[in-house]
Amino acid sequence: MFAIYRKEMRSYFINPIGYIYMGIFLVFSALLCCYTTIVAGSYDTSSYFTFLILTFIILIPILTMRLFAEERKLRTEQLLLTAPVTITGMVLGKYLAALTIFVSGVLISCINFIPLYSIAAAERAGTSSSLNHIGPVTGEIVGSLIAVILMGAALIAVGTLISALTENQLSAAVVTIAVIAAMVLLSYVNALKDSDGQPIISNYAVRFVIDWVCVMSRFAAFRNGIFDYSAVLYYVSLAFVFLFLTVRVYEKRRWG
Repeated sequence: MFAIYRKEMRSYFINPIGYIYMGIFLVFSALLCCYTTIVAGSYDTSSYFTFLILTFIILIPILTMRLFAEERKLRTEQLLLTAPVTITGMVLGKYLAALTIFVSGVLISCINFIPLYSIAAAERAGTSSSLNHIGPVTGEIVGSLIAVILMGAALIAVGTLISALTENQLSAAVVTIAVIAAMVLLSYVNALKDSDGQPIISNYAVRFVIDWVCVMSRFAAFRNGIFDYSAVLYYVSLAFVFLFLTVRVYEKRRWG
């Protein structure tokens, strides 16, 4: 597994994919943080994290589209299947490499909060400021970061499975974008109401299914600084299910 992991980590930076992803992620996160806090005159970071999650619809497919699709395109898939490594180890090695790049980007982007704390310190020292709060709430920021990492881990597992099912990287990216968009945006469908203030989707079973599929529905607690154990279990279970399915896909190919 570790040999696969090291190979994938090298490939992210031998090819431009790793640099492209990290550059786009850090630029977008910096701009979002600036415009949703300092420019808006607020210490509230909830809008920042909400918009950041929306960028995952495009960014995560960049990370995952090549994981297995590239192996099939280059005809190196059989080398992986005959290598002295288990299918589970192969899948986890590739998945953990993508997850490492993702988590690294999230952690580096935490420097975006330094100006907020600096302005808050200046306010407390009596310096005038355009911001109308006493400072950012650290608990809410830490909770949101945990939720973002957990959600990203689940969505990367989704992209891993889709990459294993396709041969073309572009096809893998497009399908992953569509699936992640549905999983992120479905919460807004449940929130839609008619002119009488009633939910547009009135069927409880349909609303329950949408709420279960949508990864955003469990973000609210973390955004308020509350550690939600059921949400952690949900994200971990979601990642496990999609990784398990990926393993099954390759077990079928190895013995099929």
